[in-house]
Formats: sequence, C-alpha cells, structure tokens
Amino acid sequence: MTRASSSAPSQRMLRVGEQVRAALTKVLQRGEVRDPLIENTVISISEVRMSPDLKVATAYVTPLGQQDHDQLVKALNHHAKFMRGRITRELRQMKYMPELRFRDDTSFENFRKIDELLHSPEVARDLDHDEDDSDGNDEGNN
Repeated sequence: MTRASSSAPSQRMLRVGEQVRAALTKVLQRGEVRDPLIENTVISISEVRMSPDLKVATAYVTPLGQQDHDQLVKALNHHAKFMRGRITRELRQMKYMPELRFRDDTSFENFRKIDELLHSPEVARDLDHDEDDSDGNDEGNN
C-alpha cells in the first residue's frame, strides 16, 4: 500500500474537491457572504484540494480585476466557518464537513511570466539561432 501523502490525489479526493468547489461557487454567486470586498469582487475558484481524510479543503482562488489578492484571501478565510455552514446542504452525503482554507492561486501569474519569457527578444533570438542550426547545414563543421 502506498502512502497517500506521497502519491497523487485519489479519485475520491478529486470528486469531493470538485463538489466543494461547486458548492463554494454557488455561495459566492448568491452573495451569501456579507463582506463588501467579497461582494464587490468576481472570484474564480480554480481548484479545491482535499486532504486524504477529506477533513480539510484548500480552495485556490483568483480575484478577477483586483491587484491586492492578499486582502481578499484574508476576507475569505475570515468567513470560512460561515461558508462551511452554507455548503452543508450541498454536501449532505459527507460524514464530516471539511474545514475550509483559502489560498491565492498563483498559477495564472506563473503562466503569464513564462509566456513573457518565451516572447522576450533574448529567447526569440535563441530560438531563431537554433532553427538556423537545425536546417541541415552540418556540412560546415567538417
């Protein structure tokens, strides 16, 4: 038997994570959280990762059109117990309601940085140089 902490998430963890993500999205869409920062921000929940025992759900969020992600993540964590109560009806089949934790989803920022690097003049120059070398002109090296 493999250790759960070192392996990929189980199908059950993935399924429950998606159910929690959908339930949290509904709570946010309905405006059930009474906090001006949360109410006035469009929040994307890209993923919810469940702990192996399904007792902790970590939601990765991106506030769209907002520069200060830390304030929003702090507000969401402040209202986590309230939202936990609100998702209970959606997740009736679960033995325990998971503790909710919110984290900033930095994957979009990482993708943007990689894209900028790939389109930078230095990388473009190197890619052009590599293409010139691979045109079959190896005869000049004799």
